[in-house]
Amino acid sequence: MNPNGPNLVFLLNKSITLNQLKQIHAPIITNGLNELQSLLLRQVLHSNFTYSRTIAQYVHQILHNLQNPDDFSWGCAIRFFSLHFQYKTALSLYVQIKRLGLCPTSFAVSSALRACARIVHKVGGISIHAQVHKYGFCGCVYVQTALVDLYSKLGDMETARKVFDGMTEKNVVSWNSILSGYLKAGNMEEAQVVFDEIPNKDVVSWNSMVSGYARIGNMDKAFFLFQQMPERSSASWNAMISGFADCGRMESARSIFDSMPLRNKVSWIAMISGYSKCGNVESARQVFDQMSEKDVLSFNAMIACYAQNSQPKDALELFNQILKREVNIQPNEMTLASVISASSQLGDLKFGLWIETYMSKDGIELDDHLATALLDLYTKCGDIERAYKLFHGLKKRDVVAYSAMILGCGINGKAVDATKMFEEMVSAQICPNSVTYTGLLTAYNHAGLVEEGYRCFNSMNDHGVVPSGDHYGIMVDLLGRAGQFDKALELIRSMPMQPQAGVWGALLLACSLHNNVELGEIAARNCFKLEPDKSGYYALLANIYASTERWDDARRLRKVMEKKGFTKIPGCSWMQSI
Repeated sequence: MNPNGPNLVFLLNKSITLNQLKQIHAPIITNGLNELQSLLLRQVLHSNFTYSRTIAQYVHQILHNLQNPDDFSWGCAIRFFSLHFQYKTALSLYVQIKRLGLCPTSFAVSSALRACARIVHKVGGISIHAQVHKYGFCGCVYVQTALVDLYSKLGDMETARKVFDGMTEKNVVSWNSILSGYLKAGNMEEAQVVFDEIPNKDVVSWNSMVSGYARIGNMDKAFFLFQQMPERSSASWNAMISGFADCGRMESARSIFDSMPLRNKVSWIAMISGYSKCGNVESARQVFDQMSEKDVLSFNAMIACYAQNSQPKDALELFNQILKREVNIQPNEMTLASVISASSQLGDLKFGLWIETYMSKDGIELDDHLATALLDLYTKCGDIERAYKLFHGLKKRDVVAYSAMILGCGINGKAVDATKMFEEMVSAQICPNSVTYTGLLTAYNHAGLVEEGYRCFNSMNDHGVVPSGDHYGIMVDLLGRAGQFDKALELIRSMPMQPQAGVWGALLLACSLHNNVELGEIAARNCFKLEPDKSGYYALLANIYASTERWDDARRLRKVMEKKGFTKIPGCSWMQSI
């Protein structure tokens, strides 16, 4: 075929591959057919090619070499990048339009606004809003809807509503945008009003309301709307499953799951996660095993389930299945975070070192999330120096990283370092949380620093942290080990919640260290009542009796243990060294 203008136009209008387009591009350039460059660009932008870095580079190449740049081509390019989640690129091209002296199309403006909304670029969005009036797009439903969506995502519902009310024409997307804004703001009352006013609700409108009520735990209202839906998508069913699972109503979640006409991966993973939250690992595994096709997300859900429910060996066993060649699944950052957590529970230092090597080999970036998980592992394995190295290499140190490091210092007997870390954290205006205080109190407890522990405990309210049963337990242990039993008992009696077994257990352990029979019996009675099947409490009280030569009481308690079928478990350590 002769590579003249009409023939090339004919080819460009056919459905062809990217390589074929590039072959057509060559004669366009060599024959100086510059007017066809724009047509070539539009063919690339409107094709069904899977987005890739190669295609993006090719689009840039054509766009920036157009002999006669035009509004429409640039607008299509901006829309292309915005639709493929390349929001910064879309905004960069929009800025360049102005420099070229071109007038942006409505598609360019709405796509640029969409990009600002997705990356929450407030200044850019407001700047483009000002240009909407200049370019005469006040009556364009697509641009106005993009503005409503922008301000909704910025949390500025007053402006979003003002734009929405000023629209002369509204489509269902416009209504859904303002509805989504109210739902995101948690204003269910106003969201319900908007929903009731939508003239032609689509499945997105219904899904938004069902998800909104599910998020706040109002599953009765969510289910009522779900039953009224004229049509349902997978998202409708999944919203109900996730909502019931988050509320701990797994029977209801299972009923919805079993009624689904067509399940997708989100449905299966929602069920696994729901059972995980309830501690029902067996049911989670049953769901996992029933999946006909498993990907990395489903494996991640099940591995996380094991790790979060104190079954680290099962988590690592499942991870080893992923690594088998025939499985053909590539672990990602979330997979590794869960297996690191499992290794941390086992004190498996060698596995942590292997993970670092594996990540380096497979080109997985050690981001702050993974680095924090690793430093938690290293501190629990006693390798505090390696943990320090990871901590100081973090790009951004947040409350999770500081808390892990403070706890690590605490359990490794470095109370001074834990205190310095806490002070550094507060100076950086990072607000400590419950876990942070657990770590700091643990540090003082290990070091036997009673006064410092008291000051720390009393300062929790200064940072808006309400002491939990665990915090009280650490303080009782600290006071008890120091022999300050009156203060320990006084603290227990002052607890705003019912003292848990761990609190009375800490007091019982301290009584065994100091042979305090009278208080030991009080602590033991409460432990027996709260956890009657734990043999350790009986053994501790029996030891107190034996230490004070109350042999009859000791024998009596041993007989009770035998009658209950208790066997004393020998002590062991999970910490592994290299």
